[in-house]
Amino acid sequence: MGALDECHYNEELENGVNIGGCVELGFEREPETIAIEKAVRVLLQGLGEDINREGIRKTPFRVAKALREGTRGYKQKVKDIVGGALFPEAGLESKVGYAGGAGGLVIVRDLDLFSYCESCLLPFQVKCHVGYVPSGQRVLGLSKLSRVAEVFAKRLQDPHRLANEICAALHHGIKPTGVAVVLQCSHIHFPDFDFNPNHDNSVKTLVKSGMGVFDDEKADIWTDFLSLLRFRGINFEKDCHLRKSVEKSWCPSLTLTKIGVPDCAMLSSVATILCSLGENPLRKELLETPNRFLKWLLNFKKSNLDLKLNGFVRLKKEECLISNGNEELLCSEVNLPFWSQCEHHLLPFHGVVHIGYYGSSKVNPVGKSLLQSIVHFYGFKLQVQERLTRQIAETVSSFLGGDVMVVVEASHTCMISRGIEKFGSSTATIAELGRFSMDPTARAIFLQIVPNFSPIAD
Repeated sequence: MGALDECHYNEELENGVNIGGCVELGFEREPETIAIEKAVRVLLQGLGEDINREGIRKTPFRVAKALREGTRGYKQKVKDIVGGALFPEAGLESKVGYAGGAGGLVIVRDLDLFSYCESCLLPFQVKCHVGYVPSGQRVLGLSKLSRVAEVFAKRLQDPHRLANEICAALHHGIKPTGVAVVLQCSHIHFPDFDFNPNHDNSVKTLVKSGMGVFDDEKADIWTDFLSLLRFRGINFEKDCHLRKSVEKSWCPSLTLTKIGVPDCAMLSSVATILCSLGENPLRKELLETPNRFLKWLLNFKKSNLDLKLNGFVRLKKEECLISNGNEELLCSEVNLPFWSQCEHHLLPFHGVVHIGYYGSSKVNPVGKSLLQSIVHFYGFKLQVQERLTRQIAETVSSFLGGDVMVVVEASHTCMISRGIEKFGSSTATIAELGRFSMDPTARAIFLQIVPNFSPIAD
C-alpha cells in the first residue's frame, strides 16, 4: 500500500468505515460521542486549561471513547450471550451424589472486571467469582459467565446492585438450581488538596448474592462455594466486618461536603455525559453525582500555587547552599505518595515517588515535607507520568544541585480499565540528572534503595 493510499485509508478509518462502498457512521460522528466531547471541553475550560493545547486537544474524544466503552453494557442483552451456549451434559447415573449437568457445583473464579461508580463516575475494580448448580443436564459455556458479568459491570454501578444483577441475570438466563456471586471491589480514595493525601489508597468491600439453593446463606452449598474461594485467599467471615463498615459509605465521595459554589456550566456538562451514556441524571442515586465528580476534578484545577511553591523552594535553596564541607553522601527519600489525573482520559493515576540526590554531610538533610510538597504540587494537575517525573527532578535539582535521580511508580486507571485490563499492573518512569546520568554505579546504588512497589489495586 503506497503512502497516498495509506493516508486515504487512515482518513477513512477516522471518518467512517468503508465496507463495499457503503460508509457507516463513524464512532466520532455519533450524537452521543459529540455531546460528551462538548461537555468535556466545558470541563477542561472550567479547570483553566487551554483546550487547544497539544496534550489535551484530543482529550474530549478520548474521554468520550473511554466512557462509552466503559458503559457499553447498557446496549447489551444477556439473552444474546447465553442463547446457543447451553450444552447437554449428563449427570451421575445409578450413584448417590451430584456431578456433571445434574447438581454438581461449577465455579469460575478471579474474573477481572471494571465498572464506573455511579456516585462519582470514577472507575472501580472488581474481582468476580461466580458459582452455579446446573439443572436439567444443561451447562453453560464457561466463558459466558464472564461475558454476562461484564454486561452489568460495563454500566454505572454500585457493588451490591452489581452482584444482584449478575446473579439474577444468570438465574433467569440459564435456569439453574442456584447461582451465587461474590465480588471483591476496590475504589480509589479521594485525596484532600492540602498536600496530605490519605496513605490508605483504596476503599475495599466484599459482597455476595445468591438465588435458588443459594437463597439461604446458611445452606451447605454456600459452605462448599466459599471453601473453594478460600483457595484464593478469600475469607468471607473475616471480611464481614470490613463489608459492613463500608456498606453505607462505599464510595469515598459520599463522605465529602459539596463544593462551595458549583459551576452551573460544569454541572450541566456532567449531567449531559450521564444522559449520553444512557442514564437518567434524575435517578435518585445519580442526583448528586455531578457535584461529587466535580469535587474530585477540581482538585486538579490550575491555580496560583506556583508562587507559593517557588518562594518555599528559594528559601530552602539558600539554606542548602550554606555549606563549607566537600564530602557528599547519597541521600534518598522514598515512598512519597502522589495523586494525579491523566490529561488524556481524565482518569486518575496514583503511586509513589522516590528521590535520590547527593548532599554535603555538614548540611542538614532536606526535609521530607518539602519534597512531599513538590510531589503533590506537580501531581495535582492534569498530567502525564513522564512529565511529572521530569518536573519533580528539575525542581529538586534547582536547590539541591544537579545530581538528582527520580523514580515514579504508578497505577493508571486508564491503562488498567481500558488498556491491558490486568490487576496489579504498574508503570515506572525515571529521570536522571547530573552524576546519575553518567555514573551507572550511582544509579545502581540508588535503585537498590528503592523498595518494591505494591500497586494500589492490590
